[in-house]
Amino acid sequence: MQANGAGQGQDSELSCLNNSAQNGESSSAGEAHTNVNGLSTTNNGNSVTSNNTVSSDANSVKKKKRLSQSEEDVIRLIGQHLHDLGLNQTVDLLMQESGCRLEHPSATKFRNHVVEGEWDKAESDLNELKALMHSPSAIVVSPTVLQLRMKFLLLQQKYLECLEDAKVLEALQVLRAELTPLKYNTERIHILSGYLMCSHAEDLRAKAEWEGKGTASRTKLLDKLQTYLPPSVMLPPRRLQTLLRQAVELQRERCLYHNTKLDSGLDSVSLLLDHACSRKQFPCYTQQILTEHCNEVWFCKFSNDGTKLATGSKDTTVIVWHVNTSHQLKLMKTLEGHAYGVSYLAWSPDDTYLIACGPDDCSELWLWNVQTGELRTKMSQSHEDSLTSVAWNPDGKRFVTGGQRGQFYQCDLDGNLLDSWEGVRVQCLWCLGDTRTVLASDTHQRIRGYNFEDLTDRNIVQEDHPIMSFTVSKNGRLALLNVATQGVHLWDLHDRVLVRKYQGVTQGFYTIHSCFGGHNEDFIASGSEDHKVYIWHRRSELPIAELTGHSRTVNCVSWNPVVPGLLASASDDGTVRIWGPAPFLDVQDAEGLNGKDLFDWSSYFN
Repeated sequence: MQANGAGQGQDSELSCLNNSAQNGESSSAGEAHTNVNGLSTTNNGNSVTSNNTVSSDANSVKKKKRLSQSEEDVIRLIGQHLHDLGLNQTVDLLMQESGCRLEHPSATKFRNHVVEGEWDKAESDLNELKALMHSPSAIVVSPTVLQLRMKFLLLQQKYLECLEDAKVLEALQVLRAELTPLKYNTERIHILSGYLMCSHAEDLRAKAEWEGKGTASRTKLLDKLQTYLPPSVMLPPRRLQTLLRQAVELQRERCLYHNTKLDSGLDSVSLLLDHACSRKQFPCYTQQILTEHCNEVWFCKFSNDGTKLATGSKDTTVIVWHVNTSHQLKLMKTLEGHAYGVSYLAWSPDDTYLIACGPDDCSELWLWNVQTGELRTKMSQSHEDSLTSVAWNPDGKRFVTGGQRGQFYQCDLDGNLLDSWEGVRVQCLWCLGDTRTVLASDTHQRIRGYNFEDLTDRNIVQEDHPIMSFTVSKNGRLALLNVATQGVHLWDLHDRVLVRKYQGVTQGFYTIHSCFGGHNEDFIASGSEDHKVYIWHRRSELPIAELTGHSRTVNCVSWNPVVPGLLASASDDGTVRIWGPAPFLDVQDAEGLNGKDLFDWSSYFN
């Protein structure tokens, strides 16, 4: 593309000046300051001469080497970063020796005028840049329209700065004589006109959501304006940092054991080594064995705030454990009297209450106040009922319960029946965040959505084998199913498609409960009939860890929702195991730099 005005005939100079060197042309170091690197400045007006580098003969040899496009790009990225650090003399030398230039001269002039607030000159520069503009989106937009958009952004900044300086008449002139005649974004112009009523600068900045006159707002303006110019003319802001941040994030996403919050900054990581978390940092090691139950432990569940763990057992008790600051569990309360045993537990959204259900032949459920240890409600609609599953409505005022004998109820906290659905043989329940939809797996190997408000239902998941249990991710998008003889399946509830089948677990016709967990729910854990706990990365079908220690079937696992490195498992061996990172980490493990694995698991990621 040919540039007009000052930019004419300079397309070949947009990123590199190697051709002139090959043709035997030369330039002084002073010229390099003004023509080669538009962003650089000289110290005290003195030019940097060739005696600051290597000999002129050596320079000639280096300039004769033709740089590839990627090499030119890297040099420009480095130059931009050095310029942002204020190392302008170093930038000058880099550009002089490489024969490259950071940006087009017209772009440099435009940048300087914007930073200095010389709006008339910046507006004039747009005419020179018009031929270099390109649409930032996939929809092709003419340079004239792009120039109009850039001009609008400039005048908007000019208008706001006049207002902040209390130059109301000048601001009004910009609004009437410059912005309005553009006939562009009239809705925004109406909003801008309203700022004339602001009584002081602070009020203006708050209503306009604007940083105020100065470097911050003008830099932000430049970032917007740059999107209309190709990178060969003006580099996107802080481009090197952006690329490095993307590389770090990608490495972390591909790290099988990464289980901490992703820091968007670069200061917390080393750029000198690839990121790799060690397995020792992952909850693969037994930290505690809870032996207070005296029979099979059928269920375990951490509270929503992560400070408590509830465990239910065949021994007719529920034990509530407190998680202290060192992540050790201490017995807090024992809730007794569940004659048939406890096979399912559900915390209320605020963790005030805990509901306990029994096995198939149990027609009652218990609603406990956890803090006081008092039984608030003991509910039973009929002795012929089977209330084996329960789910809280997100409002915390209602819950749904049901079982395989065809009962499906919605009740309040006192056990009063609000609604019922006839003929649904419920295996497992879950309430979605919309407070209306209840998901229920039934004896027809499916999960259906039931709306108690308009009494409608629809099929969401259909399996070929019985669904023994299921759970739903926090965002309500994914469902994790334990399917008889098949194992653990991941479904997308929005698209209603099977996403992944996880391998390794032994799942027959016992009810085994799996869970999402870890930071961002990136991991999946499940018990197994082979006495193990299996852990997968959500995107990998093969397990990344197999935890051994239990001596009988592992019925349930629960991942602490607040502490990503804390996992609990309940087993028929009568124990609850608490899993965490290795008790002792060497320095490299602690920094996440020493992670090695027997297999290259990255091949299993999509």
